[in-house]
Amino acid sequence: MKIWSDSFTEGGPIPPRCAFAEIDPGSHIKLSSNRSPHIAWDEVPAGAESLVLLCHDLDVPTDGENVNREGRTVPDALARTDFYHWSLVDIPVVLDAFAEGMFSDMVTPGGKSGPLVPFTIKNGTEHQLRHGVNDYTGWFANDPDMAGEYYGYDGPCPPWNDERVHTYVFTLYALDIPRLPLEGRFTGKEASLAIMGHILDEARIFGVYSLNPEIAATLIDK
Repeated sequence: MKIWSDSFTEGGPIPPRCAFAEIDPGSHIKLSSNRSPHIAWDEVPAGAESLVLLCHDLDVPTDGENVNREGRTVPDALARTDFYHWSLVDIPVVLDAFAEGMFSDMVTPGGKSGPLVPFTIKNGTEHQLRHGVNDYTGWFANDPDMAGEYYGYDGPCPPWNDERVHTYVFTLYALDIPRLPLEGRFTGKEASLAIMGHILDEARIFGVYSLNPEIAATLIDK
């Protein structure tokens, strides 16, 4: 399969409009437009019955002691883990693209609803896609202003004092089943495990992002 985006180039910076937050000279960061990026694909293998789209950050610090703290930095050498920003499952194989902003436009304090995503394709046929909760659900769990169930896409918001550029991988999977065997609320990690044994093909594209002004200034669109 092939996958690409008109919102960013392979290996290049994700634009701030597709991020959860962007750099603010006065307060380090501010909320951004948080638009889900354009994603398109081709060459889905014969026999595929549905598609799954996952997006995760590879570079989330495993220790939050220094995250976003004045006078400190998050060392590049610190151990990292995954953070899921998006999981969309039961995508019909007749589709070949999602427009920018289709699934998210602006930050929604308290999260977005799910998991069902009613979707009508060009011929008028209705499909029920499903969103999983992203990892902002856990991140904001103790924040009274932001806590809630964050279904669907929410974009990058790496620590503003992180020495490392964060990498965001968008992976599309072609499956041999029409519906992912998960019920109710599910996470990106749970979706990534549920597809095992059903993958016919996969394709991925990645972008990078930083809220550290010194790091962000070095990022060049490829």
